[in-house]
Amino acid sequence: MQKYQRLPQHIGIIPDGNRRWAQRNGLHKEDGYDYGISPGFELFKECIKLGIKEITFYGFTQDNTKRPAVQTKAFQKACVDSVLELSKQDANLLIVGNTNSPLFPQELLPYTKRVSIGKGLMNVNFLVNYGWDWDLSHSVANGQINGKESFSERIASSNISRMDLIIRWGGRSRLSGFLPIQSIYADFYVIDEMWPDFKLSHLHEALDWYQHQDVTLGG
Repeated sequence: MQKYQRLPQHIGIIPDGNRRWAQRNGLHKEDGYDYGISPGFELFKECIKLGIKEITFYGFTQDNTKRPAVQTKAFQKACVDSVLELSKQDANLLIVGNTNSPLFPQELLPYTKRVSIGKGLMNVNFLVNYGWDWDLSHSVANGQINGKESFSERIASSNISRMDLIIRWGGRSRLSGFLPIQSIYADFYVIDEMWPDFKLSHLHEALDWYQHQDVTLGG
């Protein structure tokens, strides 16, 4: 196991490229999501070995649900299958997303408050039916304005910590609304390969790069 002088405490994962990967492999776009499940568990297990404290997976957004129904159902199912499998692992699991929408999978409701499973070796967060504007307007929409709390304590994703490193697969250099508060000081690394082509070397490539970043948090 490779050793690092400095590890990010919290890594954000944007697993992009599932549909493009499917098309390149002669499949329908919606078929790509199933092939994105196994890479998530490879990454999860490697992060536990490394001692990473927290990871957040970008499941699907409210904007994603504007896609054709067959694709929407496919990525909903992939998220449910991933979370249900994670529920058998040693993780502290939390789902964050708009549960008031019919597009939020009901099977995931038990995990909308963090659930400690097994040895609880790592905090694992899944964003499901997530929207950045929904997240930030949560306290106002629910009448939870309290002058004693900071803004970051009132958002819907307040139980997710600040990210140190974000890794995006699929070659695109944008955050796509990924946790705007927690990503504010994160270093951002792009992998050109599509998410279903995940290799452990991608993670280590990002961690090697992270060793040389100047982390000042604005100071």
